[in-house]
Amino acid sequence: MIPAAHPLIGDEERFAVDRVMRSGMLAQGPEVAAFETEFSAIVDGRHSVAVNSGTSALHLSLIAAGIGAGDEVIVPSFSFAATANAVHLAGATAVFADIETDYFALDPAAVEAAITPRTKAIMPVHLYGHPANLVALSDVAQRHGLLLVEDAAQAHAASVNGVPVGAWGAVASFSFYPTKNMTSGEGGMVTTPSAEIARHLRLLRNQGMERRYENEVIGFNLRMTDIHAAIGRVQLRKLAGWTAKRQANAAFLSSAISGVITPKTAPGAVHVFHQYTVRIDDHDRDRFAAELTARGVGNGVYYPTPIHRLPSFARTLDLPATERAASEVLSLPIHPALNQNDLDTIAEAVTAVAKAGS
Repeated sequence: MIPAAHPLIGDEERFAVDRVMRSGMLAQGPEVAAFETEFSAIVDGRHSVAVNSGTSALHLSLIAAGIGAGDEVIVPSFSFAATANAVHLAGATAVFADIETDYFALDPAAVEAAITPRTKAIMPVHLYGHPANLVALSDVAQRHGLLLVEDAAQAHAASVNGVPVGAWGAVASFSFYPTKNMTSGEGGMVTTPSAEIARHLRLLRNQGMERRYENEVIGFNLRMTDIHAAIGRVQLRKLAGWTAKRQANAAFLSSAISGVITPKTAPGAVHVFHQYTVRIDDHDRDRFAAELTARGVGNGVYYPTPIHRLPSFARTLDLPATERAASEVLSLPIHPALNQNDLDTIAEAVTAVAKAGS
């Protein structure tokens, strides 16, 4: 079976963990500080604040940006639940808007239609590694006096017009979950141009204190450990090479696959292919997925149920592009561990299943 995802952990990561273990400094310390500095280099030098997960990054980014009770944040329903969960955990309300059909991200026109007097922010998700339409969404945010809060959990090193994701909004959040384009084992990062927001984030992640026992605000314990940061530092050095491999794998699959709709990349955008997601528009998607599995090709559906239809939200909304995507998307293996034989197998299996079902 060709796995749908394959975290790459090598000797360098093991040596880095051992170095931290030998140091005796296991909690947040010099490795975290170094990881933050090094990560800032891929987001145009913005402040970077490390936390223990991508969800924590989303949650704290909203609080530090001043979003809370009575506020509304416009989000896509076609995303992982953490996007909307973070809004509600901050005390605000998630308002769901539809997506663009080609790129699976917030439709700027749908966002503008969803704005109310209570709207405080727009939270685009750079889904599958493709950046949202940040030019148009930034324009909407600016014209209406709203914050742009990026969910960049799946889009390390993606960009629009040469500007990296994570360098557009008032705050942005990244995830280092094991299946992401780079990992720290578990963890997250918030980026911001604001020194004030960055300091607030550091307070929030550490029980509200910068100096021990001098608690300035009510905070959390959401620190990243030095063990995780050490892994993240090694992975960050490998990110550019892995991204190029993902992009090359995607280019091959798009040239070799027929019978399904392959991913598109918007003009000016750099897609980093966290997922290689096709659309099964004229077949039974779930049957298609089962047939691929039977042929030894791992795959996954991200995400089969829009957030607004989950029991935790349960709203009746008209989001046709979202509903269509949820019924059609299928993600194929794209990770850097694939070899040419794997890629040939994936392309041949997809094409064969599509042909058999036509």
